[in-house]
Amino acid sequence: MSKRDFYDILGIAKNASAEEIKKAYRKLAIKYHPDKNPDDKAAEEKFKEAAEAYEVLSNPEKKQRYDQYGHAGVGGAAGGGGYGGGGMNMEDIFSQFGDIFGGGGGSPFDSFFGGGGQSRSSGRRVTKGTNLRIKVKLTLEEIANGSEKKIKVNKQVTCKTCDGSGAKDKSSVSTCSTCGGSGAVRRVTNTILGQMQTTATCPTCHGNGQQITAKCGACHGDGIVRGEETININIPAGVSDGMQLSMAGKGNAAANGGVPGDLIILIEELPHETLKREGNNIVYDLHLSIIDAALGISAEVPTIDGKAKIKIDAGTQSGKLLRLKGKGIPEINSYHRGDEIIHVNIWTPKVLNSEERTMLEKLRESPNFKPQPGKHDKSFFDKMKEYFE
Repeated sequence: MSKRDFYDILGIAKNASAEEIKKAYRKLAIKYHPDKNPDDKAAEEKFKEAAEAYEVLSNPEKKQRYDQYGHAGVGGAAGGGGYGGGGMNMEDIFSQFGDIFGGGGGSPFDSFFGGGGQSRSSGRRVTKGTNLRIKVKLTLEEIANGSEKKIKVNKQVTCKTCDGSGAKDKSSVSTCSTCGGSGAVRRVTNTILGQMQTTATCPTCHGNGQQITAKCGACHGDGIVRGEETININIPAGVSDGMQLSMAGKGNAAANGGVPGDLIILIEELPHETLKREGNNIVYDLHLSIIDAALGISAEVPTIDGKAKIKIDAGTQSGKLLRLKGKGIPEINSYHRGDEIIHVNIWTPKVLNSEERTMLEKLRESPNFKPQPGKHDKSFFDKMKEYFE
């Protein structure tokens, strides 16, 4: 089942402002919030769907990639790697509320309904690890066919000694006495409009809901240590130089059992020995002798998939463009594929021996060797424009 368009999910136009994006998400978050729709799986899915759309469109960098490449640009179609917002869980979503509703990470319905219900996020602050950026170099063949890479990444990983808790052992963790384990403290203020309740992160446990009485000796209470992880990266066919992909949860681990950051993958395209890329088309310069161009020849040219034989007609002129349909780069997230354009160049020898010079001198005066361009012959630039429009 294909993913819905993020703009359609939020009900906004592509040129919507940041404030309009936030407003649209806030409206849907209130409508489909689990506290308002208990045991309603359909509402919960719409709640998650809206959160994923907001997570991409509220980030200028991710929004730009999505506008250019669709779901594949933010990893939605990469498969097998947890790209984009598809890896969001309910804790990730609730952590957005500090920005959307101005609270401390708890449910916005605590303030709407007087705090009568317990938020699913329990008011605890969910920390997130920092993002990691790596560069992946790809050949033209790997870009054309897609690639799977195994990359060793040096990063912050969860401490195995304490399993990320930061405590020496299970008995070294106690419930925070200030917030009672909720991670948040509530304050009630009397105003002319009546009592107003606000929620803030607990200053004692900093939103964790627990206090460590004895720290882990391996990570010194942070719950994370420096380590190495081998990550499988599935890169879809059709990516381009400078494009960025994102793998959710593959960045640095977060302290005290928080949500890991993302892994940002920057694509670098390695130059090919003989082929050049122009968008999704491939360009190859074929050099012919004046004799082969005049008499015609069967030539072999390189392609991304190997080699191909082409026929050069007698009388072929320098600058002629030939097309091998479907031999270019596939369009990302699509079945369409570009072409290979062969640019014919007539090669002129720079040095001649006496015998060769004599032969050419005899041909110089021949009418067939006098340039006779036709009025309708297109220039090289016109031909290139025609092929790439």
